[in-house]
Amino acid sequence: MTETQTMAARVEDYLTARRQMGFDLGIAGCQLLSFARFADEAGHCGPVTLDLAVRWARSASRPTALTMARRIEVLRPFAKYSAQFEAGTELLPNRYFGPAHRRLVPHIYTEQEIASLLRAASQLMPVGGLRPLTYHTIFGLLAATGLRISEARLLKVEDVDCRQQLLTIRRTKFRRSRLVPLDPTVVSALDRYSKTRERLFSHGKLDAFFVSDRGSALADRTIHHNFEQLRSELGWAARGGHARPRIHDLRHTFICRTLLRSYQQNQRIDHVIDALSTYVGHAKVSDTYWYITAVPELMAAAARRFLPLPAGDEL
Repeated sequence: MTETQTMAARVEDYLTARRQMGFDLGIAGCQLLSFARFADEAGHCGPVTLDLAVRWARSASRPTALTMARRIEVLRPFAKYSAQFEAGTELLPNRYFGPAHRRLVPHIYTEQEIASLLRAASQLMPVGGLRPLTYHTIFGLLAATGLRISEARLLKVEDVDCRQQLLTIRRTKFRRSRLVPLDPTVVSALDRYSKTRERLFSHGKLDAFFVSDRGSALADRTIHHNFEQLRSELGWAARGGHARPRIHDLRHTFICRTLLRSYQQNQRIDHVIDALSTYVGHAKVSDTYWYITAVPELMAAAARRFLPLPAGDEL
């Protein structure tokens, strides 16, 4: 890097180097390019400084402490990288505006809410079209497996093996692939969807597993739009820190319900959490702990483990 380079060029160099190492940097890349535009439009020349970083953080449309803290956080690795090549680069302090992350309590769905969601999805228009079955199946799959919405949306036809009762999740978050074993009830639902889709689109070869009534792959915004429509019809009240229940809360719910079931079956929780972390595609087990919410049923089941035990018994 040289002082004649624009900040945009420096950021592009950084993103190229990091992506060649396997990092995606989708959202972070957009934020860094925003920082670069801010610096170049302000006429900044020279290395990254704390003053420049703070001015950019405070320029956010909603400059809350959390927003500003996250902006500093995304800049810190870039500043550290730049310091290797450019004297005078200032390393940015951690937590300059406070913590960059907070955990809002998610909405943990009841079994009745999930059943109502699937029932409402199956009643979507048009009657006889693929759309009702598509959303009944995709929301059911999320609830039954804890998949990320992107993982379900991006499934290919060849990724769904009903005979082996397996899904293949290919290089999604953290660029990892994994196999996801399925319960027979889930396999049955996926098989029914697959056969209906093939019957409706018998004259064309489809790539995506979940498709619209036109046979095209589902867009993320379309899935969320349909979920929001169903949520409004069901009149759910949010339980937790978010304004409304979210699709992503199905993943939180799956993890909490899996742990609850393991307590009820008297399984070793340390073994369960390791297997669960692998199943849902987390890079480390602490990511799975982030999803656990202290719902009353789970706390009661955990508390029973601490009742007096006969001598020689183990938790």
